[in-house]
Amino acid sequence: MKTVLVTGATGFLGRHLVERLTAQREKEPEGLALRLLCRTRPGWLADTSLEIVVGDIREPRAVERAVRGAAEIYHLAGVVSRHPDRAATLYDTHIRGTRNLCESALRHGKPKVVLVSSSGTLAASRQPVMHTEEAAYIVELGGRWPYYLSKIYQEKLALAYHAHRQLPIVVVNPSLLLGSGDERLSSTRDVKLFLEGHFLNVPGGGLNFVDVRDAAEALVRAMQSGVPGRRYLVGGHNMTITEFFELAARVSGQPPPRFHLPESWARGGAAVLRWLYRLVGQRYPVDDITIEMGCRFWYFDSARARRELGFQPRPAEETLRDTVAYLRQRAARRTKGS
Repeated sequence: MKTVLVTGATGFLGRHLVERLTAQREKEPEGLALRLLCRTRPGWLADTSLEIVVGDIREPRAVERAVRGAAEIYHLAGVVSRHPDRAATLYDTHIRGTRNLCESALRHGKPKVVLVSSSGTLAASRQPVMHTEEAAYIVELGGRWPYYLSKIYQEKLALAYHAHRQLPIVVVNPSLLLGSGDERLSSTRDVKLFLEGHFLNVPGGGLNFVDVRDAAEALVRAMQSGVPGRRYLVGGHNMTITEFFELAARVSGQPPPRFHLPESWARGGAAVLRWLYRLVGQRYPVDDITIEMGCRFWYFDSARARRELGFQPRPAEETLRDTVAYLRQRAARRTKGS
């Protein structure tokens, strides 16, 4: 029986990947065993036939227990944060954790590894440029964003293990993940803020987003046919922030922001709102990093993923509609439980 290891299985994308692999296992019950490396046993895992290795990706012994005997590894373990004060945790998790995984994989037969990174390591610019996998890393632009720097170094490390130690690693770079099931709001927080009316200004940049279900499918395809040593940008739709808010307004009924201010003015306005919120004992939830990122362009072309992995994203409206429905259900549950 083939053992498939998933790290980061309790995250937004990880949970959808586990559901996808579980469905695959039901079609071939004698040929696939699922093993998850988790810091704690997730409550949503009713399927007791899944093997759980409790441990942290930063702990070599835990990683060793998880990797031993695995024929395929999906490496999703990570931390999503925009806050500079979390830089040490980001670097420790993404870089040291990936080194632990790669070293252990070398000792246990070199199983194929699909590493999940981010499109933001490559596809971010001050102008609306369409990026591909040949783009340079955004080291200069991303210097203020520890999350993306940590993912850049993670990619470089993983690809070095492929180039110099022949470890078969495929890197998948999904864009902003939307859809249902983001309990921690790691990717859908900005949509939640929009629904709550916190965005008063429309940033002047553009984004790319992808349905989390399509991203999970792309990971499985990358394991099946992805070329080791290659990166695959996986995104659904490029659109300006204005277009995104207009689509969100159409599917939710929430009016879009009214103002279109330049970045410096938007920062000033946010500072005033933070001061006003503090006067009434509250915290204004839109920070300067969110504003700065909203004034950049995150466009790219997923042609390689479409060509080599058969990647086919679903319509943007379907993804955003499901995202809005989930966030509203989540808010209702929490209101009822409080």
